[in-house]
Amino acid sequence: MNNSPIKSVRILMVEDEEILAEGIRFNLVKNGYAVEWVKDGRAALKAFNSMEYDLILLDIMIPYIDGFEVARQIRMTAPLMPILMLTARTAVDDRVHGLEVGADDYLTKPFHLEELLARIKAMLRRHDWYRKTPPVSNIYRIGKIQVNFDDFVCRSENRQFVLTQREAILLKYLVAHKNRIVSRPELLENVWNIYGAVETRTVDIFIARLRKYFEPNPKKPIYIKSVRSAGYLFNDAAE
Repeated sequence: MNNSPIKSVRILMVEDEEILAEGIRFNLVKNGYAVEWVKDGRAALKAFNSMEYDLILLDIMIPYIDGFEVARQIRMTAPLMPILMLTARTAVDDRVHGLEVGADDYLTKPFHLEELLARIKAMLRRHDWYRKTPPVSNIYRIGKIQVNFDDFVCRSENRQFVLTQREAILLKYLVAHKNRIVSRPELLENVWNIYGAVETRTVDIFIARLRKYFEPNPKKPIYIKSVRSAGYLFNDAAE
């Protein structure tokens, strides 16, 4: 089986460290990707607005406009664009902020090439699954809230909010497998691309966020229920 990417996959790389960028670009091209390299935030937004890309590699500490703001602006027009942040920053607050403004994943420098390639493949695979797996339609209703899986906007009679891409992917996975118990390992594998016996509260944290958005009483969920020692069960017809 040939696991090399399709030649038409285009990546926008935003990185001001020339030696690092040259090395990344060389290896991505070697693995079949088409790569456009820019060195600052202004050039990144200009390139993004003039060309179609399948994924963005985005450093945080770049000239003129930092990576956080670049990600935020891209998300305003392209909610589904996969964004992988590359940064030397290790603080938890920076990671959280990056995810909140629109990054889908976060890779801390220095990193191994194999890990970068694996993350890229996983993000492209999730993006492809999300686009090709509509839950009946891309407009979906949970209780009194209408979810638009195209732009992640959720609306009810008196409020509106926007899901992050990871929240939308998790919700769509639950919707696509409604009325079936979905385990934490299954969610980690299919939503986060994390395999094996891994101790993490990531799934629980994101489930709690979805409950806060959609449950009338998050402490007594009726749509996203916990099944002890098994996982979660989604039911949109709950009363």
